[in-house]
Amino acid sequence: PQGTAGELLLRALEDLSELDFKKFRDALAHGDLQGRCCIPWGRLEKADWMDTKNLMLDFYGGEAALDVAIAVFERIQLRNAAALLRESREKDYRRNYKKAIRQAYSCIKDQNARVGDNVSLNARYSKLVIVNKHRDEEQREHEIMAMGRRHAEIMKEQASSSIAVGELFKPGPDGWTPKVVVLLGAAGVGKTMTARKIMLDWASDKVFAEFDYVFYIHCREGNLLTSQASMTDLITQCCPSSSPPLTEMLGQPERLLFVIDGFDELRFSFDRPQSELCSQAWEKRPVEITLSSLFRRRLLPESSLLVTTRPAALQKLGKCLECERYAEILGFSEAERKEYFHRFFENAEQAAAAFQFVRGNETLFTMCLVPIVCWIVCTVMKQQLGRTGGLAQSPKTTTGIYILYLSALLRSLSGQLKRGMPGVLRRLCCLAADGIWKQKVLFEEKEVQGYALDQREALPLLLNEHLFQKDISCVSTYSFIHLSFQEFFAALFYLLEDEGEAWEPPASPTRDVKKLLDSYDNSRNYFMLTVRFLFGLLNKERRRELEEEMGCKIAPRITQELLAWLQNSQKTALALLTQETAVIRELEVCHCLYELQDEHFVAAALDPFTGVYLRGLNLNRFDQMVLSFSVKNFPKLESLDLGHCSFLSRTRNRMHLFFVFREKQQEEGQQSPIHLLCQALEKSGCKLKTLRLWRCCLTEVSCGALAAVLPASPSLTELHLGDNELGDGGVRRLSEGLRDPACRLQTLR
Repeated sequence: PQGTAGELLLRALEDLSELDFKKFRDALAHGDLQGRCCIPWGRLEKADWMDTKNLMLDFYGGEAALDVAIAVFERIQLRNAAALLRESREKDYRRNYKKAIRQAYSCIKDQNARVGDNVSLNARYSKLVIVNKHRDEEQREHEIMAMGRRHAEIMKEQASSSIAVGELFKPGPDGWTPKVVVLLGAAGVGKTMTARKIMLDWASDKVFAEFDYVFYIHCREGNLLTSQASMTDLITQCCPSSSPPLTEMLGQPERLLFVIDGFDELRFSFDRPQSELCSQAWEKRPVEITLSSLFRRRLLPESSLLVTTRPAALQKLGKCLECERYAEILGFSEAERKEYFHRFFENAEQAAAAFQFVRGNETLFTMCLVPIVCWIVCTVMKQQLGRTGGLAQSPKTTTGIYILYLSALLRSLSGQLKRGMPGVLRRLCCLAADGIWKQKVLFEEKEVQGYALDQREALPLLLNEHLFQKDISCVSTYSFIHLSFQEFFAALFYLLEDEGEAWEPPASPTRDVKKLLDSYDNSRNYFMLTVRFLFGLLNKERRRELEEEMGCKIAPRITQELLAWLQNSQKTALALLTQETAVIRELEVCHCLYELQDEHFVAAALDPFTGVYLRGLNLNRFDQMVLSFSVKNFPKLESLDLGHCSFLSRTRNRMHLFFVFREKQQEEGQQSPIHLLCQALEKSGCKLKTLRLWRCCLTEVSCGALAAVLPASPSLTELHLGDNELGDGGVRRLSEGLRDPACRLQTLR
């Protein structure tokens, strides 16, 4: 601001001796000012400090006046004065930059269009559990699902470790300080919220005092920057004023931190030879070259980077970035979920009522591990609490929650707009599917209009609009409220009937679901949630709800194709050739079947299989429910092999999301970590012969549930419990089941 520049300039002039002040005015009137015009001597001859300051501000403007003053000081050999003014200006700019960041990041816009109001980030933000992921740990390149699925496969020794955001750039045990930190997290787990909270906390002097400047670069915006830009251009875009003190900033690059949010959304190719990269911050190059040079440490190598990404992009990230520390966001612990509800509702009675309701629905509560789901559930609960009758029965699958949320949005439309929504939703599904196939989350305005999506009142409910600077103008772009919503609509694309609509999409993907499933088989990443939603949308009750709310016809025409795909996906080539019975080798199959919630379909889907073989998984509460649902409806289950799997459960510890049951958990009534699985086995009526639970971190508390399974499963002849810590008490409990006359066990290992 000109006022601040004027204060700095006046202070610098007041510090000059009478002779130096005269030299300064003379140089201002007659010197070489690097292309800027001189102020006439007649106006400067009798000018005092205040007059000179005002003349300079009038002639040059605030920031340029400081540039001129520094140049004149150096010209008349007053290098100390030049250095002091440069330093004061930079400190003042830093103070104003922090103030601007606090203003820009202190509020968030609630994604629910019906709420609409901005809310305080500090008021809404609940602490997330972040665990260290060591550099030498095997990188998990598959996409980790956000909706209740475990958030990461971490080493058991790390399961209870957590790291505070402020410690991400602290020295490790060996005293070595990382310069590049990658923050992993599944879609919707809170990466962007964490990045924004980092910006706010740094500007509030709460974290990262070692950095003079922290710059936030969102990769969605990077995708649109097709013109050339230098690193200084990118920095300037992050700054509140158009002329930041770049020379001073870049003079200490080790004091700079770049927060690169959403690396997985970059569509650039990073396979560039070293010769194409740039090393000068002022050099204008295509944005992908500039960013590649920053990532590959050719540009500002002394600066620090904090990169957020979904795990599926790790391979791409590894090609251009030598990461020095990994950390992973797991989501909300139980305490943080409760805190989130209270922060969301503000009304303590409503918060308690909603939380108790969700707490009583085990599945719904488990899915609230993920912040985006927590937000959806809270949004839905808030609307239901406003109705007569209050909280009714709520859906328990991810698909059900998304349908309920979509219904809540559509109900806010006027009658006229709602009548046009079936066509809008069909075209929206087309856009979503096209984006999923092209791995695209951001759509330019002309693309959205190409799908005849221009209803000003309806669109903001389903799409987020973003305004980005592109060259010298601003452009409007759109994205779905969250990537998972895009995946939901993409799945719906394969089920919606056209109903004779004359509109032709500009570039619609094929409706052949086999192609989608083949691509999913090949990638196992990008289409995972879309495929889950396909199964969820086949549920009769869910389809009925959608048809009532949307006014669209949904046809379950792909049921048999999904059934055939699911069965063949688990059969090895040899098993297909020999027509041998196969086993389920992927938990994702159980997740798909769980979304469907149709016991007859599940039994038909699992009919060709005789076993489940899962290895080395950390099964969180939701995974256990999903697995138990399949086990309970598994008609020919003979073998259940879960060797080296850990059954993770909730903990009251505020800082940790999961813990492995291997400590002394022997209080009476303590719930066993495998009680869901054991309940399913008791109720299934299957002819289970072999149960393998070796190296599953089981303790005494699990033995009571296992003892109950033994007499309830008379066909069970083989039980493997090796390398667990059952203890003497556990063996005694197990013996009770073994002594039951109905137990037919022959081998216990």
